[in-house]
Amino acid sequence: MVRKQYTTTTEGTHIQRPENQCVYKIGIYGWRKRCLYLFVLLLLIILLVNFALTIWILKVMWFSPTGMGHLRVTKDGLRLEGESEFLFPLYAKEIHSRVDSSLLLQSTQNVTVNARNSEGEVTGRLKVGPKMVEVQSQQFQINSKDGKPLFTVDEKEVVVGTDKLRVTGPEGALFEHSVETPLVRADPFQDLRLESPTRSLSMDAPKGVHIKAHAGKIEALSQMDIIFQSSDGMLVLDAETVCLPKLVQGTQGPAGSSQRLYEICVCPDGKLYLSVAGVGTTCHEHSHICL
Repeated sequence: MVRKQYTTTTEGTHIQRPENQCVYKIGIYGWRKRCLYLFVLLLLIILLVNFALTIWILKVMWFSPTGMGHLRVTKDGLRLEGESEFLFPLYAKEIHSRVDSSLLLQSTQNVTVNARNSEGEVTGRLKVGPKMVEVQSQQFQINSKDGKPLFTVDEKEVVVGTDKLRVTGPEGALFEHSVETPLVRADPFQDLRLESPTRSLSMDAPKGVHIKAHAGKIEALSQMDIIFQSSDGMLVLDAETVCLPKLVQGTQGPAGSSQRLYEICVCPDGKLYLSVAGVGTTCHEHSHICL
């Protein structure tokens, strides 16, 4: 575009009229214009591609106003449908499954659940590994559905709160130390054995020990001595027949005697032996057995 310049003069002056000059160009022309258009076109293409990718990501990830994919945001928290994989630690106040399904926690290595205090220190830990389940806490407790403690373990004791503790192993139960219980009973038609292979077996109770066999017999076998001791009372053998087959016998009665009656004598050390019964006691006649 050419711009012409005009000058005005007053009368009586002579000014030489300048020639037409000073041509100005406004705008971008040439290769610069083509580069600008190409750059604008490239930006437009990138914008369209980004918009298409955003729409595709929203569609693939199932974004919606209520959540993303199987994840839904509700007034009670987050609801996740189907199987999900967490690559990093998960922090949650409460995790529960649907009413009609179970909650499954699965890992190729182990599953660890930690409880921390306000300072971030671990106060309780549950670790489920391929070979062992480990619980690290001050107390471990299992409750029934009504809140009754069934099994409690701490540093001092183990408490079983059920009405009956059943041991089904073929070798029974092994206790390295003392056991305190009000009743030890075998299953019906099964024998009850209390055995100590290399040590002694003792049963103590402040008000007595009761051993009953309603449909069988009671046997007490020992490699050494069997001691029945009552500190304040007496030892009662209440039975229709009491047999002591291996007691040492004294001198038999006179020949032809058919009664064959004996009396039981006791040595000072507690040893028992038989002596022929007479009108009076005959234990002194066989006191040499106590020697």
